[in-house]
Amino acid sequence: MRPKEPVLVSAHRCGAGGDRALENTRVALEDALDLAVDFVEFDVQRCSDGTLVLFHDDWLWVDGRRRWLGDLTFEEFSARAPHFLRYEEVLAALAGVTRAHIDLKFTSPDGAYADPAATWEVAAARRAVEVLGADQLIVTTLEDKAVRAVRDWSDQEGHDLLVGLSLGRSVRGLPLHRQLRIRVSELLPRLRYTESRANLVVAKHTLARLGVAAFARRRGLPLLVWTVDTEDSLRYWMKPGRAWLVTSNDPALALTARDGYPRHRSGRPPRRDRRARRPARLEP
Repeated sequence: MRPKEPVLVSAHRCGAGGDRALENTRVALEDALDLAVDFVEFDVQRCSDGTLVLFHDDWLWVDGRRRWLGDLTFEEFSARAPHFLRYEEVLAALAGVTRAHIDLKFTSPDGAYADPAATWEVAAARRAVEVLGADQLIVTTLEDKAVRAVRDWSDQEGHDLLVGLSLGRSVRGLPLHRQLRIRVSELLPRLRYTESRANLVVAKHTLARLGVAAFARRRGLPLLVWTVDTEDSLRYWMKPGRAWLVTSNDPALALTARDGYPRHRSGRPPRRDRRARRPARLEP
């Protein structure tokens, strides 16, 4: 029997760990690159002037009140969050070093989706492909329509790009009926994956154990599990064959957990020189 490939490791929010002040910053990014992770995951938001920045939340405090990040210019954003990276900066830092896990946190105006190439999500994906190459990145998002737009565009352009629909969005504060509807759609995601054309299954670790991992296997799609941080959970998910990629706030611990399993073929390549392995092309 052919040995199973090791599970790949993605550094969540540039590998900031439990320090939220370091999320999506250069300090965290450099630490992740020093670990030679297979992917670096980062969140991408869009300012009102079109500048893409690394930031998780869709708002920040301005003069004592919440302001939607999408309503702020880059100048206004950077005046209050100067230590966060611009999208162009992180792409340049990753080029030729390791692969990008781009988690898009914004959506386009509704009318833009009639022409996928005109959407903001495709503009971000296009730029990443230009800098890194389609085989050196994955794109994930919580939004079905965004997945469909990027998939349709990538097919039109002939790019073999992995685009994942993320399952496990926060339902805090929503009415109970909406919470139930969202969770059912995540535990039984066949229709959403068919309509969005996602070719990468992306699931919170709890949902993955509750059946989404089995769904990915049945569909023949690679599985990305997020965000796995405890030693016991990492030992479970880093077992070869359980997932394709695991995202962790503690990538060093994830790499240690992976090293606890027999190495595939020649073992792990040298630090800072590794390239993540891409699964064979799989149809949704």
